[in-house]
Amino acid sequence: MIARELQLILVAVQFLTRIPVPSFEHFEPSWLDRAAKYFPLVGALVGLIAGLVLLAASAILPQPVPIVVALAAGIAITGAFHEDGLADTADGLGGGLTRERRLEIMKDSRIGTYGAVALMIALALKASALIAVDPYSAAMVLIAAHAGGRLATVLAIWALPYAGDAEAAKVKPLATGLTRPELAAAAVLGLIPGLLVLSPAALLSSWAVALLAAAVLAAVSKRLIGGYTGDVLGAMEQVFETAFMVAASAIISGPG
Repeated sequence: MIARELQLILVAVQFLTRIPVPSFEHFEPSWLDRAAKYFPLVGALVGLIAGLVLLAASAILPQPVPIVVALAAGIAITGAFHEDGLADTADGLGGGLTRERRLEIMKDSRIGTYGAVALMIALALKASALIAVDPYSAAMVLIAAHAGGRLATVLAIWALPYAGDAEAAKVKPLATGLTRPELAAAAVLGLIPGLLVLSPAALLSSWAVALLAAAVLAAVSKRLIGGYTGDVLGAMEQVFETAFMVAASAIISGPG
């Protein structure tokens, strides 16, 4: 049982990051479905690495360079996996006039105006938010935001129908059979990292803001394309992460 769960954790790490893991014999697609509950745990790991990079860089470099280096580290660890989804989603939802055209644009690997602007705004908001607090607090916010962002994707998978062509998708629909115990496990793994590094008040307030932002994207995606795609999940993670960092930094630093 323990060996099986450890295997699923490694599957989640392999899917969401560029971190090397042992190869799997006789891999089955259903493993990824069962591994979805560990996505927030992988997010916490990415946030922890980015936070440690921030603290190390802060010891030798002036601000805001450590913040930029930490954000770049997080992107490198994931191979810009979620950022790519944000750009494609912005291009598709912003540039298409029909459901079919929006989905077609999302499949295009080229980045358009909406995608480029969305990426710039997200990175600018993250950097400016983290600069507003001390390096230690910024590192803690990174951990909580990354864990919560991956939980937001799991919630989207559970709540929304798949909108794309499952046979032609670059990534097959995830966790289509997500059970309530698995959803509960994902929720625990998405919240505990935040509770360990932030005050309950800061965590819950930031979660409320970030969840609202992600819910708006979910509603727009449901209306315009009928649900989620892999790109929408990436965008969902980025929207939650960005909103969480802004809210948490505002609460920690105070007004002004």
